[in-house]
Amino acid sequence: MTNIIFQDLGRKAYKEAWDFQEEMLREKSEQKKNGEQPQNHLFFVEHNPVFTLGKNGDDHHVLMPVDQLKEMGIEYFHINRGGDITYHGPGQIVGYPIIDLEQFKTDLGWYLRSLEEVIILTLAAYGLQGQRSPGETGVWLDPDKKGFERKICAMGIRCSRWITMHGFALNVNTNLNYFDFIIPCGIQNKKVTSLEKELGRKIPMEEVQEKLKINFEKVFNVKIIS
Repeated sequence: MTNIIFQDLGRKAYKEAWDFQEEMLREKSEQKKNGEQPQNHLFFVEHNPVFTLGKNGDDHHVLMPVDQLKEMGIEYFHINRGGDITYHGPGQIVGYPIIDLEQFKTDLGWYLRSLEEVIILTLAAYGLQGQRSPGETGVWLDPDKKGFERKICAMGIRCSRWITMHGFALNVNTNLNYFDFIIPCGIQNKKVTSLEKELGRKIPMEEVQEKLKINFEKVFNVKIIS
């Protein structure tokens, strides 16, 4: 069974975590070039308020001028993952798996569906039925009920030499007001939600982290070690 090294990075500014991932990716790619098998990692982090726009995203999905965002203490980055615009901030668990898919399955569709399954199983532990929405990456509640669709977890990845970076962002106790300043994931007229909003109470972040780790082990058939 493959081991994955887990680390909770705590609260970090987005650029610091992005640079960290890029360095890890370079290191793993170099190892593969040299015929070595790189170690796999899973990182959890909470970010300061930030909007990130994917490589194929549309600037118009940010509904406020950038200088106004700065005044509000919100950072803004164009980044190299797939997907469109999303928000990261306190109360949200962002997961960054840096894994070599050649040790699993060289199929990005399979990888994204597997990440979604980790979230779906985690939501089920709270009595919520997470689902996929056709053509829209991430995990939703009631995606087939018009007017009630709510996204609870966004996803966007980058892959180089079959090594992944970026990942998922699960809204736990997230301040959802920040999503009013963007068109989340570039999808019009659909809402965003959180565990706190759905359950009507704050959820301990550590508790959700543990469930995510257990379900990551189950879906990817790995052993997570700290």
